[in-house]
Amino acid sequence: MGIIKVSQSFKTQVTPDRMFKALIMDSHNLCPKLMFSSIKSIEYLQGDGEAGSIKQMNFTEASPYTYVKHRIDALDKEHYMVKFTLIEGDALMDKLDWISYEVKFEPYGYTGCICKITSEYKTKENVEIKEEEIELGKDRAIGMYEVVEAYLLAHPRAYT
Repeated sequence: MGIIKVSQSFKTQVTPDRMFKALIMDSHNLCPKLMFSSIKSIEYLQGDGEAGSIKQMNFTEASPYTYVKHRIDALDKEHYMVKFTLIEGDALMDKLDWISYEVKFEPYGYTGCICKITSEYKTKENVEIKEEEIELGKDRAIGMYEVVEAYLLAHPRAYT
């Protein structure tokens, strides 16, 4: 039993405010449209997106997962930061109690940003998780960010 902490960052060509609005504030509308082959829907079960809200992401049959539930722990719209915890769903693989995330979008250059993601994986007692399993989850998350970045680059007036 323990906590595994992983940090990653990547640069985008989109401003922090647009990435934050699209990926954090409006993900429940945008992501199912852009990633329709894997995300069926995202809905708020409690709250409206502020801290304390709980949202559920439902996946399509093409996905290896059925659903996940996230609790929004902190939201700082002024500094483009969110903290949330994956509290339920088959992505926990019966190996994890929870996964927490802190995501920040920081300005980079004139029109870009650096997305910084810190994840903490809380394993169940007497369970080990393989690095490959963590890497797969990281790759899926980065893939979502890249799809949204591509959409925002193709639609320069969206989320302004």
